[in-house]
Amino acid sequence: MSWPMVKLSEVAPAKPLKTDKYSGEDHILHITLDNIESETGSLLKRNYAPVNEAGNSTHWFNSSHVLYSKLRPYLNKVYLPDETGIGTTELVPMLPNEKVLDRRYLAYFLRSKNFVDWVTLQTAGAKMPRVSMKVFWDHEIPLPPLTEQKRIAAILDKADTIRRKRQQGIQLADDFLRAVFLDMFGDPVTNPKGWERLPLKKILDRIDSGWSPKCYNREPAKNEWGVLKLGAVTTCNFIEGESKALPSDLVPRPQLEVKKGDLLFSRKNTYNLVAACALVNSTRPKLMLSDLIFRLRINEKAKVVPAYLWALLTHSGKRKKIQGIAGGAAGSMPNISKKRLLEQLIEIPNYKLQQEFSLILAKTIVLKYNFYLGVEENEYFFNSLTQRAFRGEL
Repeated sequence: MSWPMVKLSEVAPAKPLKTDKYSGEDHILHITLDNIESETGSLLKRNYAPVNEAGNSTHWFNSSHVLYSKLRPYLNKVYLPDETGIGTTELVPMLPNEKVLDRRYLAYFLRSKNFVDWVTLQTAGAKMPRVSMKVFWDHEIPLPPLTEQKRIAAILDKADTIRRKRQQGIQLADDFLRAVFLDMFGDPVTNPKGWERLPLKKILDRIDSGWSPKCYNREPAKNEWGVLKLGAVTTCNFIEGESKALPSDLVPRPQLEVKKGDLLFSRKNTYNLVAACALVNSTRPKLMLSDLIFRLRINEKAKVVPAYLWALLTHSGKRKKIQGIAGGAAGSMPNISKKRLLEQLIEIPNYKLQQEFSLILAKTIVLKYNFYLGVEENEYFFNSLTQRAFRGEL
């Protein structure tokens, strides 16, 4: 079915809400990019604060808008607000013409794999890549009749619900593991069980640093060497696909190859993301550490199990304390030095208890893996369904 194609600027221009009904002391919803979950567009946190705390780089929105992140568009952050609020200017306040464009239909279009792949190529800037807004506004969206848009959005809503249920299963497994950790070891910040505390330097043999050569902007092929990106550890789960291929004219450094059982730690990132820690449960060969990632080598004589140390370092309270030691000049990303990291105190529970936790973690990983398989299948189905929807084949 052939539908007319219309520029985004014509049917959903950027139009912030203009309002004078709120005073500076009124508490209102404030949204930043960190509040929005990638892919799903869910709001991770509702932050209410006085209007006068908003700052200058903000704008107003309401439940008629679609908020689109022009910064790092590959993160796919598109939010449908359900109330009036204030957002960062990195979120474009698109206002669909409700006479011709359904905002849920627009949101699914902006989140679709085809659009995300396209818009990712339209970015500029190495550290803070933003989409070229001129190109963005000139992009055309298929525009079926409004009733058809609503029908498509309803179908995609149902498919999205199925997709999210699988993802919720993964979240429940993570929640279970956190509960088990607290039950077995207590909160490491307050240490209610009185475990002995030792500086990390008495637990580790050493900390390995990586290498960050200029790589190809793609994943390494099966037999190629590659270098990990920060995204390989940012979620505190190891993701081998977050890597770049090493150019063929560079000699690999096998001593930096990541192995099963490695404990990886991000030494540099934004304040919210620095000090992420991932345990490598499995990996393809020929992937090397980057300069932004440490490898923590546990001393064989230390009574510390890798699975326990990973769970400890990823505990929200413990991680926050470690993030607090990050330093750096104004305008630069915070960095954690080896010296300061090695001074951090680590709780040392009963060794047998740590081993029991390791077994529970292993079983949970198998459970999560099965959930991930289902998520991948649902993701493929959802992407296929979305492509068909915007081709007029539903």
